[in-house]
Amino acid sequence: MPQPDLRSYEVEARSTQTFGRVLCTARHHHLVVDGPVQNGCPGEAITPAELFLAGVATCGVELLHVIARAQAIPLQSAHVVISGVIDRTRPLRTDLTVFNSVNLSFALTGVTEEQAAGLVAGFQER
Repeated sequence: MPQPDLRSYEVEARSTQTFGRVLCTARHHHLVVDGPVQNGCPGEAITPAELFLAGVATCGVELLHVIARAQAIPLQSAHVVISGVIDRTRPLRTDLTVFNSVNLSFALTGVTEEQAAGLVAGFQER
């Protein structure tokens, strides 16, 4: 019997015949990811950094809806914009690459300012 508090995920990534191009698979969904042009990769498809940021943004939209439903808040729509900067000349860590800064912006409709602030705070707590 599945445990509701235990969630397991698995994603595969494999190289392709194009240098710097990766095929990702999650369940039965496939996604092409390209390394950035700065690394000599195609840079045509979404890059790993963009995919990471997309994961955070989609988590934000989904959680805002879940929290709103749980609290009976009439959220009509949620729009999250996320941006990040990696400055390789000023690394925050020398052992791995991390974003120097990340900014999230939320736009919610159908809720009051107070409700919106509560929903965003709920997302931040998770």
